Formats: sequence, structure tokens, C-alpha cells
Amino acid sequence: MTAGARLDEPLSRALGQARGKNPLSKLGLETVGDLIGHYPRRYDDPGRLTDISMLRAGEHVTVMARVVQATVRSMRNRRGALLEAVITDGRHRLSLTFFGKHRGSLYAHEQRLVPGSTGLFTGTVGLYRGERQLTHPAFMMMGEEDLDSDEDLLAAAARPIPIYPAVAAVPSWRIAKAVRTVLDTLTGDDVPDPVPVEVRAREGLPERLDALRKVHRPDTMADVRSGQHRLRFEEAFVLQAALAKRRALATGRPATPRPPATQAAGSLLAALDARLPFELTAGQQEVGAEIAGELSTGRPMQRLLQGEVGSGKTVVALRAMLQVVDAGGQAALLAPTEVLAAQHARTLRALLGPLAEGGMLGGAENATRIELLTGSLGAKAKKAALLAAASGAAGIVVGTHALLSENVRFADLGLVVVDEQHRFGVEQRDRLRDKASAAPHLLVMTATPIPRTVAMTVFGDLATSALTQVPAGRAGVSTHVVPAGNERWMDRTWARVREEIDRGGRAYVVCPRINPDDDGGGEDGMETVPASAAEPGDAAAGAVVPDPGEQGAGTPLRAVLEVVEELRGREQLAGVEIGVLHGQMAPPDKDDAMARFASGESPVLVSTTVVEVGVDVPEATVMVILDADRFGLSQLHQLRGRVGRGAAPGLCLLVSEAPPGSTAGLRLEAMVRTTDGFELANTDLELRNEGDVLGAAQSGRSSSLRLLRVVKDAKLIEQARTEAIGIVTADPELHYAPELADAIADQLDAEQEEFLERA
Repeated sequence: MTAGARLDEPLSRALGQARGKNPLSKLGLETVGDLIGHYPRRYDDPGRLTDISMLRAGEHVTVMARVVQATVRSMRNRRGALLEAVITDGRHRLSLTFFGKHRGSLYAHEQRLVPGSTGLFTGTVGLYRGERQLTHPAFMMMGEEDLDSDEDLLAAAARPIPIYPAVAAVPSWRIAKAVRTVLDTLTGDDVPDPVPVEVRAREGLPERLDALRKVHRPDTMADVRSGQHRLRFEEAFVLQAALAKRRALATGRPATPRPPATQAAGSLLAALDARLPFELTAGQQEVGAEIAGELSTGRPMQRLLQGEVGSGKTVVALRAMLQVVDAGGQAALLAPTEVLAAQHARTLRALLGPLAEGGMLGGAENATRIELLTGSLGAKAKKAALLAAASGAAGIVVGTHALLSENVRFADLGLVVVDEQHRFGVEQRDRLRDKASAAPHLLVMTATPIPRTVAMTVFGDLATSALTQVPAGRAGVSTHVVPAGNERWMDRTWARVREEIDRGGRAYVVCPRINPDDDGGGEDGMETVPASAAEPGDAAAGAVVPDPGEQGAGTPLRAVLEVVEELRGREQLAGVEIGVLHGQMAPPDKDDAMARFASGESPVLVSTTVVEVGVDVPEATVMVILDADRFGLSQLHQLRGRVGRGAAPGLCLLVSEAPPGSTAGLRLEAMVRTTDGFELANTDLELRNEGDVLGAAQSGRSSSLRLLRVVKDAKLIEQARTEAIGIVTADPELHYAPELADAIADQLDAEQEEFLERA
């Protein structure tokens, strides 16, 4: 048997189940490897009972508590019997209810639920007449474990009790028993260790099998901490090694150097700098010089540019693109939505003026062309754009996913700029880069500030630059929370919108869904449009699961089509034309809606989050976000960034029913407290779980990071990163670390690598 083959053994065989049955499959556990990688979510002290007051309706829980009473009686209004029990943590009580066909069918339960005895009880918390209860919970009383001797019983009574993520059909103690059965038969050869022995020695780490035993069958909580530390390091190490390999692969292909033009005469970049109506910030100059240096080398640039909302990333990207065009190459700018792609094309043309009118009447002598390529272009326009890209007449091609089509060709693609990286996967990014004869340089942009620990974990294959300054002349934005249920406050909200419009401003009104008739709703708690009809910008990528029991969690979410009609009937907005924008509209209608909004013909725009990123209307001064508690902090910050981009101050009104002190309420309080995106990103990390941070909810699959905590384990991640880079640098193909190579292949397959890049 090859090393590690035992981990692939089906659980039905390993556990001796009849006819290949595997009850653990309900938890997605099919093999021995799956089972030993299913770590306990917490540990109970045999002497400490669960705090019952912390249980919430709808939660699936495992509770350690003491039995107060258990009585069986016949049902009053129908046939059958009822066993009612009460358990306690010493202060609070929880009811247990069991139903049976007759009193005798409940006798075994009654005999086990002896008053004064302690047990583990698992089930879903329900409410009956306002009181919490568990109906038909599975349970195990202390002392019922299958132990061989009194010594085993005494030892078990002193050990921490692992509590596993479980379901009603497979309670925690059944998982623990299966883990014991499997672990007792494994040897070190059965459990390959992806952390090389020299790394373990330097970091003082136990072998993998030893760590697994400490996590699943600890004698003390010190064992738990030791085992978890080792397994967290392993998760970080495998991930960082995968990213280091990816970076080595990307930079291993030679790139065509694109140095700055030596003569200012004829240089598009010099001509742009001369016509810019503003001074570059110190940050823009510094990052620009960094990028210019990398573009000049024969190694492909791999850089992430993150920046505050309105910090001027587009200008930095344009200057990089013009450096490449000056050097005889082309640049492609990939945007996630047609609205954003069209916005980018307009912005670049406005900044360049005659410099973007190559071959046209009135164009500058050294001008290039900017082409827009989207899926909705007509046949004639698409043919012209494809020809301009293939011939090299277009120095810059801006587009959506349409740029990835097989029929798109470039004469000499030298730079790929990806805007809002989290909307694209690795495969899509690489498909565009493969259109170049030599490895193109890569600049990834995001307007969502990323804390260093997340950048290190998720974008470890990219060097990182940050723009933290906002250009001079911006008046800033004030933010306020508006209670949705307060009619007087809502009237004042729309009156305030009218005041801004009368001053020449514009107002966005953002809703979480399009149609009020949509039953909608994914697992993120947001109403969404059908994927076939929606742009990526309509998806609730930054949406947040409402806390169970939070006020407003069951209230229907506001929809664009109903809000438009409501606002058209409000006296505060009488005579004001109100526009509509969402992902189900035809592209010409979207363009028209944005044009009418920008011109002031429709000074109020009711929209989905399709306006979240990149849309730039300097006259926009008000952002009203309905159901604001259902959006994540990064998304709220992006939406707020759409206003206050000109000389007039901006106003952001967060309409919400979230109670103060709730998780949603804390998010909104953070929005009111600061406009610093990096501070908000750190707050977001503190309020959200690791899966959310790493994008697991968006990926539709679980993360390979089960124990690693991006926020708390920053130092460990740095250590793992240093070790991983050292191993990959010395042995890029990992010939001398086959277990690590296998772990990367197993844990970070192509789909999961894409998920990591999208986070």
C-alpha cells in the first residue's frame, strides 16, 4: 500500500459498515482523510456545563448539561405519549421533548435521563410558548462510553470532550467514536506530512499524526493548543507554498521589457502628464515609479494595486498602460461589468482627449486609440473593435469577459490590467494573459482595502502597493443611519434628497434586489437576480448573512422596481425624473440611464449594486442605501465612495432596521465612525468569520483553511510564508518534497485556487 493510501480508504470499509453504508456521508465525510480532517469546533470541560443562555433559536447545538427531571405522560388530545425533561447549566434551564406511540416506547429514554446525571444533548433549538427547547434531541450520558476498564473511565472523565460540527442524524459523540476507531489504526506512514522534516525541526512542530491525535483525543487543553498550532501552520504553509509556486511559474516566463520613452517628444505618457488638470499625489507618484521600474524589466510584473475609494488608481493604471504603448505594446483593461467597462472607456478618453483619437480627424499626431469590447456590441462595432485590437491600431482595449473570447487577438499585448480582481478567477485572468506572445505584465486593482494579513494569505503571489491619499479638492462624505421604521425620518430623507437636487446634485438610491416578486434569496440572505440575466455587479458579493433573531431579518428586502414607483409618488420628489439601473436591462438602456443621470435629466437613480465600483459622476452628492444592514462593510464603503467625488460634500444615508449592538448594527456604526477604508477592512475582519473573509460563501464550497485564523494568526502566516518561499526557491518543482506537492494538488485544486484568488 502506497504512503497515504489509507487516507483514501472509504469510511464504510474503515468503520466496518454493512453493505458499504456510511452514515457520516451526511456531513460530506467519505474517506478516512475526510474524517480526520473534520476537526472539533470546541472542547467541553467535563466539570463545566454549557451556558444555556447563549443558545439561539434555529441553531444546531451540542449542550453539556445536568438532568433536573424527566417524566412521561400520555398525550391529552391525541394518542401517544410524551416525555418531558428539563436540563440545566446550574442557572438556566432547557426543555427536552420526546414523542412516542405509547408510554413504553419512551421507557428507555426515561431510564437514562436520571436526575442529577450529566450528558451531552444535540439538536436544533426551537421555541415553544417563548421558551427554548430541543425536540427529540440525540443524547449521551456521561459514563455510557464504550470503555474497557475503570482506569479508562477515570481518564476519560478528566479529558477535554471534543465537540464536532454535527447534524441531527450524526451527533458529535458518534463522530468522536468513529475518529477513535480510525486513529487507533493509523501509523505515521499512513499520514504523509506536507511539512518537511527540516521545517518541523526549525519551528518545533510535532509530526502530523501526533498533531491529529492531540486535536481529536487530547489528554489536556495543552495538547489541543499544540496540535492546533501545528495544523494551523500546515494550512498556512501549504497555501503559501502554492502561492510561491504560482508566482515562480508566472515570473518564470520572460516578458518584453517596456521601459519609459527616453524622449518626451512623441511620448503619450509625457503628453498625458502635461495635460492632467491636477497634481499627482505623492502616493500616485511613488507607486507609479515602482510600476514603471517593473515594466522596464524582462520579468513580468505581478502587482496588486489597492487604494482608497477615489484615490486615483485609474490614473496610475493609465500611466502604466501608456508606458507600454510608448514602448510599442498594447494594454488590455478587464472590468467585471458593462457599466464599469463603459465608464472606464469614457474616463480614459476624457483624460487623454486628442491623444485617444488616433487615425481620427482632430486626433493628436502621436495619438493611440481606445476600443471598448463588450458582449452587447453590435456585429459591425464588434468587428471594428476586434480589428483594431488585432492590428495594433488600438493601444488600449477596455472590455468585460468578452475580452476572453477565442476570437480576440492582440498585435502585441504587453500589459493586462484587471479591475476589481475579486470578480475574476485565475483561469479567466490567465486566459487573457495567454493572448500575448511573451508573458505580459500584470496589474491587478481593487478599491476594497485589504488588510495585510488577508493580502498575504490570499494574494501571496502578487507584490502589493497601496494608495491611501485622496486627491485634493474632494469635499468628503458624512454618514448617518436612518431607522427604516421611523416615518418622520424617512420623510426627511427624501426631503434631504430634494434639497441636494435643487442645488444641482444627484442622488443614488440603492436596493438589494430588482423585483419585489422575486422569491429570491441565496444563502447570503440577499435577494439576487437570476445568474443568466444579471451582471456580476448585481450579485450580492459583499452581502452578509443576517443574524438569526435580529430584527428585520425576515422583513422583505426593498426592490428597485417597487422603490421607483414609491419615489415617483412622493410629494418631496414631485416633478423630479427618477431613473432606473440594474443588470437585467439591455446595455443601451443602461448607458442611457447613466447618461441621463450624469447630465441631470434624471437626477435620482434607483439602482442595484451595479453602481458599486468605478462609476464616477462628480455631481452625485447623496447615496441612500436601503436595507443597509444586509450589505457587508466593504460594499457599503464602495457605495459611499460614489458620492462626494466633486467639490460639493457628499451625504450617505444608511436606512436600516438593525438594532444597536447587533452585528449588523456594529457594521453601520463603523460606517458612521470613519471613512478610512483600511480601518473598515480591519473592522470587517473582526466582525466576520474566516470563511467569509476568504470568500468561502461566494465559492460555494468549503475552504481548505479549517483552523487558520487570518486575523489572529498573522505572525504564524508570516513564519509559514518565509519557510514556504525558502522551500520553493530551492526546489521549484518540489521534487524533494513530494508530500507537499501532493498536498497542494489535493487541497488547492484549480477550482479552489480560483476561489482563493477571488476572495
